[in-house]
Amino acid sequence: MFPKVPDHHKPNKPLVSNGLGVIYVVASSTYLFLLYFFKIVQANGSSGSSPALTLAVCILFGGFMGLLDDWMDLRWRYKAFLPILASLPLAALREGTPIMSTYLWGKIDFRTLNVLGVSGEIIFYFVVIPLIVTVTTNTVNQMGGLNGLETVCPSIVLLGLFFGSASGLQVLLYVPLLVYILLSFFNFRGKIFVGNTGSFAIGITIASYAIVANIEQTLVISILPYVFNSLLILTGYFVLRKRASVSFDGKKLFSEHIRSLITLVTYNHPLTERRVVTIISVLVAISTSAALFVQQLFS
Repeated sequence: MFPKVPDHHKPNKPLVSNGLGVIYVVASSTYLFLLYFFKIVQANGSSGSSPALTLAVCILFGGFMGLLDDWMDLRWRYKAFLPILASLPLAALREGTPIMSTYLWGKIDFRTLNVLGVSGEIIFYFVVIPLIVTVTTNTVNQMGGLNGLETVCPSIVLLGLFFGSASGLQVLLYVPLLVYILLSFFNFRGKIFVGNTGSFAIGITIASYAIVANIEQTLVISILPYVFNSLLILTGYFVLRKRASVSFDGKKLFSEHIRSLITLVTYNHPLTERRVVTIISVLVAISTSAALFVQQLFS
């Protein structure tokens, strides 16, 4: 049913089924639509919209964009801005609370702001939310290339957001978490690839859920390894004019430069693919744990 692509980091480059992320998209959106139909999750008090419906639409947007990328192999200059479209449901349905908690400046109430005659709520829904969705989705999508990075690491972040949110909203993630953890089990073992369909969908899930649950600050700390990885990649590409690449000698991965988190871990230090993925997953687990700790500290 799914097209097969070579696994370049395995001996003899075996063919592996790609695009299994569509299973996550279909299962998660179906589950969320059922939650909306049976009104299991309470509607947003300020807008009257349903978090389940909003999250389902965002996941469908993300899955479609990833599928489009898998199909057309879009250049980064184009697909970097695609997540802005996926943020439209959040803005149109007025999802999220325009009162953002920060650790440095306390709570920022966008409802009382007015910048150059522009309402603070407009800035929140059409600037802040698209920025969060775009940065999160792109950084998650850039952390890929090895078996497990596109599934294990996002599962850790999503699990952290699950424990950091109110109990009434956790039901939104029951099936998405279960399905993606199941996919990560097979992906880590090199049995399947989720493709851009999966990485885009899970990236938008992470961003959208953090906005719905009003835990954007927890999200920011959790994805710090992702942001660091993207900064290395973008610096290498725009400043050094060289792309990040890792070599494979048939057994281990190694790199002679530092232009991504993968190349940093393997720089002059050959490691197996699973060891590299484990190290990066531990870094994500540390940042996510730190995010939950800081959230409890300032709550």
